Amino acid sequence: MDLLKDPDLVTELGPLLSAEAAAEAPGAGVDAADLEQAVWVRLLESGRRAPDPADPAEPARWLRRAVRAEARLARRRARREVPYDHRPRAGAAGGPVPVPVPEDALLHGEENRALRSAVARLPGRCPELMKALLSPRDLTYREIAGELGISQGSLGPVRSRCLGCLRRMLAAEVAAPGLRGMER
Repeated sequence: MDLLKDPDLVTELGPLLSAEAAAEAPGAGVDAADLEQAVWVRLLESGRRAPDPADPAEPARWLRRAVRAEARLARRRARREVPYDHRPRAGAAGGPVPVPVPEDALLHGEENRALRSAVARLPGRCPELMKALLSPRDLTYREIAGELGISQGSLGPVRSRCLGCLRRMLAAEVAAPGLRGMER
């Protein structure tokens, strides 16, 4: 008998799956709903046949094994993932607060100067727009449009053109690691 075509069995296993996923999720570092969904997907992908109907405990055992297996996969995946920003954050993961390195401060300052210089050389209204977008006041699109005297609807397309221009200018100055986004 096909496990997915037996609505009684699926209905019967639903609460057990929710409970097992809720119990395993914190240890795996994933959301219980994600773990539950992964088990259902595993079931669908495997085309799993129903366990022996003569043994009423077999479906529950299979379900528990599947939840644990998915939790193990989630833990392995979390160990392999590397954060995008390789610089340690202050107090991240309960560790000690890293000591600032003078070289990092110098490089960060140089990056900011290069960015400000490139923004100043942008054509048209782009320098004003970029300064408003990067403002520490955290302006809304409505406020930026009001300051620059342009419609709020045209702000997005203008921003895209300005960022594309800025990206090309910076790529010409610094060797880019590779293509990203929609630029080709």
